[in-house]
Amino acid sequence: MGDLFKNLDAPEQEESPWKYDPKAPLADRMRPRSLDEYVGQAEILKPGSFLQRAIETDTIGSIILWGPPGSGKTSLAAVIAYATKRHFIPFSAVTSGVKEVRAVIEDAKRRMRRSNRGTILFVDEIHRFNKAQQDGFLPHVETGAITLIGATTENPSFEVIGALLSRTKVFILERLKPDEIMLILRRAIEMPERGVAHLSPDVTEDALSFIVAYSEGDARIALTTLEMALTSTRLNAEGKRHISLADVQSVLQKKTLLYDKSGEEHYNIISAFHKSLRGSDPQAALYWMARMLESGEDPLYIARRMVRFASEDIGLADPEALHIALAAKDTVHFIGLPEGDLALAQAAVYLATAPKSNALYSAMSNAKAAIRDYPAAPVPLHIRNAPTKLMEEAGYGKGYMYDHDFEAHIAPQEYLPDALKGKRFYTPGEYGLEKEIQRRMEYWEKLRREAKRSAKKDE
Repeated sequence: MGDLFKNLDAPEQEESPWKYDPKAPLADRMRPRSLDEYVGQAEILKPGSFLQRAIETDTIGSIILWGPPGSGKTSLAAVIAYATKRHFIPFSAVTSGVKEVRAVIEDAKRRMRRSNRGTILFVDEIHRFNKAQQDGFLPHVETGAITLIGATTENPSFEVIGALLSRTKVFILERLKPDEIMLILRRAIEMPERGVAHLSPDVTEDALSFIVAYSEGDARIALTTLEMALTSTRLNAEGKRHISLADVQSVLQKKTLLYDKSGEEHYNIISAFHKSLRGSDPQAALYWMARMLESGEDPLYIARRMVRFASEDIGLADPEALHIALAAKDTVHFIGLPEGDLALAQAAVYLATAPKSNALYSAMSNAKAAIRDYPAAPVPLHIRNAPTKLMEEAGYGKGYMYDHDFEAHIAPQEYLPDALKGKRFYTPGEYGLEKEIQRRMEYWEKLRREAKRSAKKDE
């Protein structure tokens, strides 16, 4: 949204949510002052959309803005306040607590009584408030004492209490597109006051493109990188600060990967890793595993997931998979990182390229379901031990047939409770060793049927 050459340094209207501070970081100075300046999130702000109409008609209610860092959550909250002429109070769940919230709400009530002017309370990182703290917002949201705009990088379904979610509308913000990041950078370069035009920038196109790619849709990272490159460069003979691709790369040491070991992205990436293994794609499996390791994930956590995968998605199609996964776990535990990463890579490639079967997983689920249906099915008498005379007289062990006395060591007898006779929990797959297991099971079942028929003839 907005035109690159719009006069963004024009005098701001009264009560603009942001006051100009020449000492503030570039990312703060470049915050939009109105919806016309706002860049990105075209889907939720397009003409005729619910949010656009609510802002235009000043009927905005309490909302949650869910999106990645640098996608414009704080800026959008502020320009909503500006557009609806409401008082804007930014608030951080990291640095403030319930006491400060109460004071803000009392001020909002007084403001409403005195001037009939509403208040938008913007709570950044609202997911950091616990359940009791989030409960504290409910009565004030219901009475309209405040309009709550919460911002979070975490999935609200998991991090925001249900009662609060039911009283707010969630809007999902996406990462900014490359052309949107480029627009923000060019604006910053052109603007003499809020931007960096006063630093006489001369930034090459490939340097800008690199910043755009590096930021991965995070406007804050893009603007901070641009500012760092300019402030660390001297004026040249032409009175310009020339910024090349090499200059930007030298400013950036090591990229911080998007990964939160306790947040949603943790689960997204481990899910991608697991599904890549299941999909027999060693290339993707190595990528997701390397990304976790480079981001500081516990290598034993990755090893544990592969041990589980070896039984859940491969099982008896290739029993060696479990040995490989356990060996990788032991190797990492023994020598640690970085040396142990190759053992993890070896296991990941082996698991990804092994024959797949979820037959064991299904078998265990089926067995658990049978236990729920028949929680106390008695053990058949013939396969019970009879260590005492009384138990022997009660029929324990009576009629038991010793399997080794029969052909292929298979006796024609039942081992399941009577209520579950003939029940099949495990059905081998068609690949790897399970194909052989299926052949064996079919042979044993054939022998049991023949032995039973023969026993009936002899009766």
